[in-house]
Amino acid sequence: MLKGKKIVLGITGSIAAYKACLVIRELVKRGAEVQVVITPAGKEFITPITLSTLTQKPVVSEFFSQRDGTWNSHVALGLWADAMLIAPCTASTLGKMANGVADNMLVTTYLSMKAPVFIAPAMDLDMYAHPSTARNIQRLKEYGNLFIEPASGFLASGLEGKGRMQEPEVIVDELDNFFEPKDLEGKDILITAGPTYEKIDPVRFIGNYSSGKMGFALAEECARRGAHVRLVSGPVSIKANHSNIERIDVESAQQMYDACLERFDKVDAAILCAAVADYRPEHSATEKIKRTADDMCLRLLPNKDIAAELGKRKTAGQTLVGFALETDHEKMHAIEKLKKKNLDFIVLNSLQNKGTCFMSDENQITILSAQGSTEYERKSKADGARDIVEHLVKTMYDKH
Repeated sequence: MLKGKKIVLGITGSIAAYKACLVIRELVKRGAEVQVVITPAGKEFITPITLSTLTQKPVVSEFFSQRDGTWNSHVALGLWADAMLIAPCTASTLGKMANGVADNMLVTTYLSMKAPVFIAPAMDLDMYAHPSTARNIQRLKEYGNLFIEPASGFLASGLEGKGRMQEPEVIVDELDNFFEPKDLEGKDILITAGPTYEKIDPVRFIGNYSSGKMGFALAEECARRGAHVRLVSGPVSIKANHSNIERIDVESAQQMYDACLERFDKVDAAILCAAVADYRPEHSATEKIKRTADDMCLRLLPNKDIAAELGKRKTAGQTLVGFALETDHEKMHAIEKLKKKNLDFIVLNSLQNKGTCFMSDENQITILSAQGSTEYERKSKADGARDIVEHLVKTMYDKH
């Protein structure tokens, strides 16, 4: 969501100033236009020529750019920007900003800024822990500034603390999330993710290769857009990051079925992304089954169909999204599932697309509904999640 956004990047005199190059590269990669404002101390750590090469703009540092009276307007920069990011921000600059000490171009620009201001502190861990720094940060938060929490490290006392500037990609993610459209504000979304495990005995199970990456990407995207997400997850190692995500961990298909039915009546939409086992062993041994010379046969019973049951319960105001993973006659099977289970639309994956689907970071999807189908190019699961949620939002608002 940074495409076309105008960002003023303030750089101060910190050893972390070199990371500003990585911040710029990531901002430009995501489509932003960047104008650097650097303090005199900042130029001791990184050269303006490096920064201007990356931004394709002259770096602003002094009030007057030439001896003929030509000056840099901090007011104009404050009106031009969609956001200001100060990264790295030293303890000295924090103090000046908190107390209105406008003795350089960066602080003057900050005081004139009409757009949101993001601050990424960078300093010695003990300096960050000092009461005066904490007081300045608290004052700046009261002024409405947005802080990007620094990374952890160890203080001189040996205790863990914070102070090291957050990683460039995390910083840019914070800006990206800020500009994400909040078109799901106030909505409740149920999402299933990952595999299910059906126990054979205490150490063995029937499962599949699902990593949960697609479902978690969908949960993060919905949460960024303002929704409260109820994420019912099978056994995966991924962590949910956004505070709007309520995670419910399950193991078996029956547990996932129960968790979904318990919550479905309270949500506006459900996205059934989990790879749920169709069958379970008729009997699950309480002790490990020992190997013998004889063959072993497992009798399998069908699990309850979560999508079909929710399709029966769906009200006119609810939206239900399914997933289909096929190996042959993909669209035909997906359309059958769409109709049979009363889905609003279905996301088709195909194992014919090598390097996508299970355990991959990429996917190539087709979205099918009663109105037709849309094919998408291969992309990351995070970007694919954005395509799916865009379609979800349109479907939900078309109903109202």
